Amino acid sequence: MKACFMGLGYIGLPTAIIAARHGIEIIGVDINPAVVEKTNAGKLHIVEPGLEEMLKEVVANGSLRAATEPSTADAYFMVVPTPFKGDHQPDVSYVESATRMVLPFLKKGDLYVIESTSPVGTTEAMAKIIFDERPELKGEIFIAYCPERVLPGNVIFELVNNDRVIGGLDEASTDKAIEFYSQFVKGTLHRTNARTAEMCKLTENSSRDVQIAFANELSMICDAAGINVWELIQLANRHPRVNILQPGCGVGGHCIAVDPYFITAEFPKESRLIAQAREINNFKAEYCAEKVKNAMLRFELDHKRKPVVAMMGLAFKPNIDDLRESPAKYITTKVMQGCNNAEILVVEPNITEHNVFKLTPFDEAYRRADIVVLLTAHNEFRTLEYRDDKVILDFCGIFKK
Repeated sequence: MKACFMGLGYIGLPTAIIAARHGIEIIGVDINPAVVEKTNAGKLHIVEPGLEEMLKEVVANGSLRAATEPSTADAYFMVVPTPFKGDHQPDVSYVESATRMVLPFLKKGDLYVIESTSPVGTTEAMAKIIFDERPELKGEIFIAYCPERVLPGNVIFELVNNDRVIGGLDEASTDKAIEFYSQFVKGTLHRTNARTAEMCKLTENSSRDVQIAFANELSMICDAAGINVWELIQLANRHPRVNILQPGCGVGGHCIAVDPYFITAEFPKESRLIAQAREINNFKAEYCAEKVKNAMLRFELDHKRKPVVAMMGLAFKPNIDDLRESPAKYITTKVMQGCNNAEILVVEPNITEHNVFKLTPFDEAYRRADIVVLLTAHNEFRTLEYRDDKVILDFCGIFKK
């Protein structure tokens, strides 16, 4: 079997590699020539433990090759971004563009699957595009939706072992998609229809967003009340039916920070709790930025000089290089915009360079800083010892003080 993966990002590339290791011939397509070049050289352009060794293996044995254009295959997978535009309106233009790229290659018996997180009805909309352009394919190809469900940093294990939800436009399409995924997924493959599968993905991430919003709101209440939120949550979670998450400086990434808008945009009257959770998590980043700026003003008043401030972490979650929708990056930008010439040291140990921020090694930044702002709980930061002689704003629970 030959499969074409449209998109070699944080999900498309790992999935393509895993599929290639299970005997499927893969053509991976990305519009970025640098990504294609690195992939064909067996070099990973993302951070994911253990994956580069697998990439080298499948490139060397010819199971996977990358290109900027698709080619004929038996199955086509849309694994491209679905950001939002304007006032948080879903943007499926990448999915549509990828679909139109594969249109000339589709033939009788082929499988077409969307993995990209998408608003309800996207699979049907793409099917309409396909059949409007290629009416002879109606009833001759299989179309389904199967959202990814992985955790960056643990992708290899989760791609293989996690359950998957697979929804076809008809029973035959569901069967065909299950047949493909069963070649490398050990988790249970749950059957449903395309709309339910689309909504399932949005529901999963919206649920997590709501739970995080509770923790973030609680952290702000505790700050105002003079209560250690980390201790409070630990004690509350001793209740057998309570499981409060850990607060942070907001919510980022291309999933939890984006997917709820796909529901609220289409169902604004019905999604009041989901919309409020989004507002709380967005506000938490603003709140953290203001806390940092106030600490800088206090320091300047007390010490008659401007502080050195270490902004620790840019990624949206620990131990990855993904900065998409990152509240840490947003907070760092806001602080730098209002720094009034204070020295700001920006730290992100999982990337070597950034086109906006000049990066500083984490240990040097911690040593030099008067004010330390812990934004992302990277493992490197957990090796640091608490210093009473520094102002430490710990928004991610490194020291839990």
